[in-house]
Amino acid sequence: MNLIKTIALFALLLGICTMGYAREQMTEAKRIYQEGEAVYADLCNSVKENASAGALLPNAGSAGNTAVAGGRTEENGKIYIPEIGINFDNLSAVSGDAVAWLYCPDTVIDYPVMKAEEYSYYLNHLPDGTQNANGSLFIDFNNAPDFSEALTVIYGHNMRSKMMFGSLAGYKSQGYYDEHPYMYLYTKEANYRIELLYGCVVGAGQWRERAFMYGENAGALIEYAAQNTTFESGAVYSEGDRIIAMSTCSYEFENARYVVIGKVSE
Repeated sequence: MNLIKTIALFALLLGICTMGYAREQMTEAKRIYQEGEAVYADLCNSVKENASAGALLPNAGSAGNTAVAGGRTEENGKIYIPEIGINFDNLSAVSGDAVAWLYCPDTVIDYPVMKAEEYSYYLNHLPDGTQNANGSLFIDFNNAPDFSEALTVIYGHNMRSKMMFGSLAGYKSQGYYDEHPYMYLYTKEANYRIELLYGCVVGAGQWRERAFMYGENAGALIEYAAQNTTFESGAVYSEGDRIIAMSTCSYEFENARYVVIGKVSE
């Protein structure tokens, strides 16, 4: 009887210790995420200036007179691109690895986009070099930093806090796409609208085997995404369009990825 009581007491103490450790781990994770959020908030304050509600910027590819863009009207071949006031000199002072800024209105996506010589560096580093589990948005190592190629891939974590690319999962719903049909990309040279085409789940193994990250396979990626899209878009892909693919972890199966794909307009 004493042995049974001893075993029961030991099990109880072990359970309490396990719960305590799990609580400590959750607290530590929360602290890390909050630190990351604070760094990004400070970064926005130091980099953004004179932001306005939006601006009509030339659209070289448009010949139409009117169209709806993000709730705004296009006129005389111009598209609406929000002017969010990115000071790229200030951004470069934080990190020379910053190549762009990605923004999606009314979502948490409002971040710099990085590129490092070490492929996985920004999986666990903030733009200022601080090691942090939030990481940063970063383009594929194989891509040109000026987004001039047929396909550019941007990676980011699917955070429970919805930071980084945690909100991309919203595009698994048609209603979410209807509310957020565009993203915007800002570089030192030009500003772009990303007109979203498809969202699809793909296995990491299939992504590698079919080499979807390379520009020469952009057509194959578009074909796969069109057949497996989670939302319907009125946008149409044409051969020669430049494509941005935004990839994050997904949980339909082991090593699943969710990829949102759009075409670039300027």
